[in-house]
Amino acid sequence: MLSINEIKKPIAADIDAFEERFKSSMQSSVPLLDRITHYIVKRKGKQIRPMFVFFSASICGGINESTHRGAALVELLHTATLVHDDVVDNSYQRRGFFSINALWKNKIAVLVGDFLLSKGLLLSINNNDFNLLRIVSEAVKQMSEGELLQVEKVRRMDVEEPVYYEVIRQKTASLIASCCACGAASAGADEETVEKMRQFGEKIGIAFQIKDDMFDFGTDDVGKPLGIDIKEKKVTLPLIYSLNNAPRAERKRIISLVKNHHDDPKKIAEIIRFVNETGGLQYAETQMKKYQDEAFQLLNTFPESESRFALEQLVRFTTERNK
Repeated sequence: MLSINEIKKPIAADIDAFEERFKSSMQSSVPLLDRITHYIVKRKGKQIRPMFVFFSASICGGINESTHRGAALVELLHTATLVHDDVVDNSYQRRGFFSINALWKNKIAVLVGDFLLSKGLLLSINNNDFNLLRIVSEAVKQMSEGELLQVEKVRRMDVEEPVYYEVIRQKTASLIASCCACGAASAGADEETVEKMRQFGEKIGIAFQIKDDMFDFGTDDVGKPLGIDIKEKKVTLPLIYSLNNAPRAERKRIISLVKNHHDDPKKIAEIIRFVNETGGLQYAETQMKKYQDEAFQLLNTFPESESRFALEQLVRFTTERNK
């Protein structure tokens, strides 16, 4: 598999330009805000989302100024949701760095999230990018709905496969879908092509989340604590499959462990062993590959090009990664 830097090569100059623009899009005359946004920029990740925007634009007509604004819009709104998520989850770390609420407390973190959200809205409105704003706003709405649906179902512990897919489609896949749709729309693609790219991104997002959920039951050191979803009483695809295929008494026992003993390392290890022994991981792997294949079928309807190949490699990187 290619490294992220090798995949990025065809759009490396655009990503560099994006980073500068993203930095300037967060500027404020308030010194405290400037300090916090500088901290956010400094701990940026792999730029996967902007890469999806740029590659999608490239295969749908070409990268332009609107594409750069689309990438900044996605990243501003996504960063805003992450800052708010850390407050909601009482999380004090993100990717090995202290979260905004850990360093500056909840009140300031919420206000920073609101500021980033408003910056994204203004970036689009001031440039008449109403189509891009509509695409990304729909994703943010779905992400909120997905989180609330998950909270509701976690309380009742009644998650079945269709509900699981609806949660991850809204929570995770909607954002990747909006990246791909934004890229296509910014390049001037027609509605049918924009919708095709949205579906492509959605399938990638679902495959990505299934892969992420599998790490919870694996044995590799992946940077994500083993059993973290169990501790949070999240019922994911490997566990759903294993519960649905277990004898009634065993199903009841495991649900009781998740509900009442999710803080006990020995009980968590027991749940992980149950999922491994009953084929939960293998089933999740099969479903992940199904969504990945469906995404490739959509991608292969576009003409062969350097960007299409790079986009395919980016899909493999996000869905076949080991961490």
